Amino acid sequence: MTYQDLFTTELESKQRGGARLVDVRERNEYIQGHIPGAANLPLSELVGRESEIGPNTVLICASGNRSSQAAAYLASQGKTGLMNLSGGTAAWVREGREIRGGEQP
Repeated sequence: MTYQDLFTTELESKQRGGARLVDVRERNEYIQGHIPGAANLPLSELVGRESEIGPNTVLICASGNRSSQAAAYLASQGKTGLMNLSGGTAAWVREGREIRGGEQP
């Protein structure tokens, strides 16, 4: 089973279509700034919390590396409909898009 890579330009459309955004960075990174609407579930806490991830979920991190690891792991656990944001939050910021600081969305 696999997952789909997304470009930042596709994210808002996926969000409008009901996709859930999950940021897998550590809590302190998330608090410093995250994509609006993204919930935080750190990669370090993912094992044992797989049930919190459903289909139509976009996984996000700083660069796309940790989120691709999370997507690959979840796919290996039988999860489907997963997407990985290529370039992560860094690409989002480079494009001048909004980020929010603080706790959960």
